[in-house]
This record gives sequence, C-alpha cells and structure tokens, in this order.
Amino acid sequence: MSSETEQRRSPALGATDYYRLDDTLSPAEREIRDRVRRFSDHEVVPIINAYWEKAEFPFDLIPKLAELRIAGTTTKGYGCPGMSRLAGGLVSRELSRGDGSINTFFAVHSGLAMGAISLLGSEEQKTRWLPPMAELELIGAFGLTEPQHGSDSVSLETSARRSGGDYVLNGAKRWIGNASFADVTVVWARDEREGEVGAYLVPKGTPGFDPTHVITGKMGKRAVWQAEISLNEVRIPAENRLANATTFGDAVKVLTQTRGGAAWECTGHAMACLEAAIAYARERPQFGRPIAGFQLVQGKLATMVAETTAMQLVCFRLAELQQDDAMSGPMASLAKLHNVRKSKLVCSEARDILGGNGLLLEYHVARHLTDLEIVDTYEGTDTIQSLIVGRDVTGISAFT
Repeated sequence: MSSETEQRRSPALGATDYYRLDDTLSPAEREIRDRVRRFSDHEVVPIINAYWEKAEFPFDLIPKLAELRIAGTTTKGYGCPGMSRLAGGLVSRELSRGDGSINTFFAVHSGLAMGAISLLGSEEQKTRWLPPMAELELIGAFGLTEPQHGSDSVSLETSARRSGGDYVLNGAKRWIGNASFADVTVVWARDEREGEVGAYLVPKGTPGFDPTHVITGKMGKRAVWQAEISLNEVRIPAENRLANATTFGDAVKVLTQTRGGAAWECTGHAMACLEAAIAYARERPQFGRPIAGFQLVQGKLATMVAETTAMQLVCFRLAELQQDDAMSGPMASLAKLHNVRKSKLVCSEARDILGGNGLLLEYHVARHLTDLEIVDTYEGTDTIQSLIVGRDVTGISAFT
C-alpha cells in the first residue's frame, strides 16, 4: 500500500496533512520523507522512552542515522545530499515526529556545526571537515551560548588571541549539544585586540578544552546531552579559524538558517501528538462509548487539526522563501514564534485528551510536550523572536 493511500484511509494520518500539502512534494522529497519516517517509526519510537527516562543518549542509533545519508541536508557537494529546502525541513519534521532529542542531536551536528562550516568555511576547511561529517564518521557541536550570555549572546566573553601561527582560546560555554562526545566543536570567541567575533574549529582532545560536564536534571530533551565547556589556554592552529566568520552577524546567519528548522521541529511534535490523541480518543471508552464521540473532545481535535495545518503552511512557505533566497531573519523568527506557540497548544490538548495516561511515557505525548519547553528556549526564546519581529515591523529596537 502506498503511503498516500494509507494516509487517506487513516483518520490520524489524514488529520496531520489535512490540506494534503504532502501531495505537492516531488518524488525525491516524498522519498526522503518516507525514508526518515520509517527510521523514526521503526528505530526511534520503540526504544526512545527508556533512554529519555534515564537521560542517556542512544549512541547505537548513530550508524543507523548515517545510513539515511541525510547529514548536511541542503548543502551541495562535499558528500552532502544537496536536498531542496523543503526536503531539509521534512527531515526535521519527521525526526521530531519520532523524538525531539534525536532531532536536536542531528540539528546541532548537521544544521549548526556543518552549517557553520559550509556557510563560513574556506574551500580547504569544507573539503577537510564536511565529507566525514556527512557520513557521521565525525560528530560536530556548536559553541555559542555562555553561562552569562544566552539571549544576549552578542556579548560573548570567550576570548581569542593570536600567538604566532596559533590562536589561544579562553572562556566558558553552556548548553552545548553533542559537545561531550563531538569530534569537533565550532567555538565562537571575541578577539582580545580587535574585538571582532570569530569561529574556531576545536578538535576533541585539544589540551585545555574540557566539554565533559553534561548538564543533568532537565525536564525535556533528556535523551540528548548538552554540556558545559571550559576553555583554558586552548591552542589551535590559525587555519582552524573559519575563514569567513568575522563578525557576530556571521553567527546570526547560521542561526537564521537553523531557526527555520526549529519551526519544522514544532510541526513534527504537533503531528505526533495529534496522531496519538485521535487514535486514543477512538479507542478509549468512557460512559459507554469512545471519547471521540463527545463534543468537547471533537472540538479539541478540530482545533488541533487547524493549528497543525497552520504550522505546516508556515513551514512550506518558509521553505519556498529559503529556496528563492528571499527569507529574512525576521521571517524565520516569526515562523519559530508562531509554531512553538501552536505546537505547545496542540501537545497540551493531546495530553488533556489522554487524561492520566497522558502523563506516562509509554503514550509518548508527555515526552513531546516537555521537549517543546526546550524548543521554546533554544534558537532564541519566544520573547526574543517577538522583539526581532517587532523591530522589523516598527523600525524601533527594544533590545537597547
């Protein structure tokens, strides 16, 4: 049975593509969607709850993820798949529909680390690093956030000074996904003399570079590891500075590209919870009939369908703008702002429909709901996205 036929016959699947946007996909995009969806359904969902509860990362999934050959998504050449922007978004959606932690691992590696090298690296740097990262033979991390600088990351204090043919880095980073085991970390630092911001490729095991403290006690995204990094006289060769990263605006370029991915991720979480809620409501009997037959439940489901559809429309249009090089930073911010809010609503309503069972990991909704609290924060909080859009439409900055 084709995936399209299956979708038309399944109420849950039909609800998660109510306007049949997937019908507009090219054969290549549809194949990528199906490939990643199978991986999420068959490799991730059956095992992820145990890892999530124990706050352990499922390293055994990395070789299976590598077999999908999706790392690098839209990057062309260097062993990367060179997907369309729409296909790249579908990867985020389908990984998140399975689990947010797995999507975050992939987004940090493929979107932030590989994206920074692809966007800002020299030809030599791209040739050296991207092919093995595309194969997931080398894992990447992206170090921007600091203990005292999250939303105001432009004020970063990590320093770099030139010393002969090297740079020496000092400072600290926090909430750095994959860093505790990554083979290379893109570290953003400010030149001590010039004040300009640059990005530096720091290989694993470099003396003075310590990413081993994994942050614990998280309420969401528990199956992906974020670390605190200390940098104490970390010496790297000058050729490890990304050639085209010279201002903080270059970091913003990378974040703008990945912010669209966060909007797609929200859509994946919403789709998973909507599917779960419909299936549960059709099967759960109360007062002598399935709860799907009650008006209040149908009203909630209709709202969830509407919000999920709106999120998908935002994502598909954003992908068109990206493909045409017409997407601005505020456009990406609006997509994340809108989709985080709507996805939190959809997942919360799903939790309510499942009642007490919605609190249990075995029903998956609770994991998606709490993971969204993390999505709300990274790539810029809801407040910061609002101020970016507000500045764009008024011409007045509320940051300063």
